[in-house]
Amino acid sequence: MIAAAALAGAAGGVMAAGADGAGFLPDGYITLIDVVLPAPIPQEPRGVADREVFKLTRALKGTARWDMAVNDAPSDPASLMRDFGCAARISMTPATAPKTAALLEKASRDASRQTNELKAFYKKKRPYLLDPGETCVAQTDELTASYDYPSGHAAKSWTWGLILAELVDDRAAPILARARAYGESRVVCGVHNMSAIEAGRMVAASTLAVIRTEPAYQDAVVAARAELAALRKTGAPPSAQVCSAEEVLVTQPIFR
Repeated sequence: MIAAAALAGAAGGVMAAGADGAGFLPDGYITLIDVVLPAPIPQEPRGVADREVFKLTRALKGTARWDMAVNDAPSDPASLMRDFGCAARISMTPATAPKTAALLEKASRDASRQTNELKAFYKKKRPYLLDPGETCVAQTDELTASYDYPSGHAAKSWTWGLILAELVDDRAAPILARARAYGESRVVCGVHNMSAIEAGRMVAASTLAVIRTEPAYQDAVVAARAELAALRKTGAPPSAQVCSAEEVLVTQPIFR
């Protein structure tokens, strides 16, 4: 209870500034401080592992996997629909699948609110601030001033992956694999630690477990599933060549 109260106080400003619309859940409906593991400190085993993974993955610069991390940096609906297109075998855009885009973004706002609360509570620095290393995006003042744990990109991609797997269930495994790889792109990029990716997935799964109880979510799923089924029948599928190359990268471990 004390931790939850401290979390609410620490996150208040972030929540007010970061809200970009309503989700399925009212503010304060859940808090994940006792669900998600505490952010690791650099000297403990999880923190040491984070630092080693960061150093190892700097060697990926110049590879196709690095290029994929650059591609995965944007997290707007159009970019994410493009990124999940191969896995779903559907060419999606916010214009061709507006109900699906609205559902995914609305659920993502709930996950983002939980992520922002935890970021503000733990204030964990990004990996390149602890150890020198190049990143696949510019190390801007804005990026540096934000926090590592949990990863907002990982929370959003896992939210999208879980919902899309529900909407296009015969492609669930490739969709979830792409969601995992999207989160790992932030590790390849050097802007998040692996622990932050894992925490982001926990945020997404925990938040979505509650969202799924809401009738509005259930109605939106029915509409989005029908929308994607129709688009799948009438639209041209993504490029087989592009998808084949992406599948190789999705199944490639980023470290051993």
